[in-house]
Amino acid sequence: MEYAVDLTLPPGVPRDDRGTVVTIGTFDGIHRGHWEVFSEIRRRAEVSDRRSLLVTFHPHPLTIIKPDLAPLMLTTPIEKKEILAESGLDYAVFLSFTQVLAKYTPRRFVEEILVGRIGLSELVVGYDHHFGRGRAGDVDTLRILGQELGFDVDVVEPVETNGTPISSTQIRKALLSGDMVSASEALGRPYSLRGLVVRGDQRGRALGFPTANLDVRAGGEGSKLIPPPGIYAVRGIVRSGTYDGALHLGPRPTFRGSPPTIELHLLDFHEDVYGEEVRVDFVRYLREIEPFQSSEALIHQMREDVNQARKVLRDD
Repeated sequence: MEYAVDLTLPPGVPRDDRGTVVTIGTFDGIHRGHWEVFSEIRRRAEVSDRRSLLVTFHPHPLTIIKPDLAPLMLTTPIEKKEILAESGLDYAVFLSFTQVLAKYTPRRFVEEILVGRIGLSELVVGYDHHFGRGRAGDVDTLRILGQELGFDVDVVEPVETNGTPISSTQIRKALLSGDMVSASEALGRPYSLRGLVVRGDQRGRALGFPTANLDVRAGGEGSKLIPPPGIYAVRGIVRSGTYDGALHLGPRPTFRGSPPTIELHLLDFHEDVYGEEVRVDFVRYLREIEPFQSSEALIHQMREDVNQARKVLRDD
């Protein structure tokens, strides 16, 4: 897959008469509903011998239009590119969302960008797609413009889980409530964070449970949604492979004055990963964080957490 970040100079996107099947959206999280759209544009591109192309935006439009309402992201731009590389699409265009682009009417956006610069032949969108200034454009708008400008419009119906259409909003709610299982089911993969391993105060090692302290902002996750505080069963992906683990995320009330941390204990792991990037895949929320009256009580609970994490991950 090739990428174009700004359509003023679209590297790698051919300009010819072959035609392009396009989808457009924010695609935050790239969940199972999005994959249904990807599958449809791949299928239609293959049948018509056209190229397949995805148009998305960075940053999220709400960060420009209504910053106070902008959500924390489910995927960073790097993650989005990595996931899209597995989609089977020919091209992905990342449009820089600016105040200028925010003022484009639906007609201007379609005429200038989708038709004029990309060479749109067929458009595939989700059932609830809106676009243009004030989100004034919808599927009916696209069908009217398609008849006028000579492109077809196809609408993909929602993918549901437990009778509810999958959406980025639904996934955020699940994550913020600690429901990693529902979030993973809707995403089609575990929710993850990345961080650089930094030096901590070595408390975990002193207690017999060495941990990797993760700085997620240094790992490029500064605008990404972080699940609520708690103890989690996770899998850690390091340079040498994937390992089961338990994660502490949040405050450390047993040690007064200690700042909140994200600490990963990998099971049966003995390598030095300081300075390396680690990815954490969330599998299950285990319990709330609570204070303990002694180090011995904390160690006992940590053993219980590790045993529970082993069982959860073995059965996952």
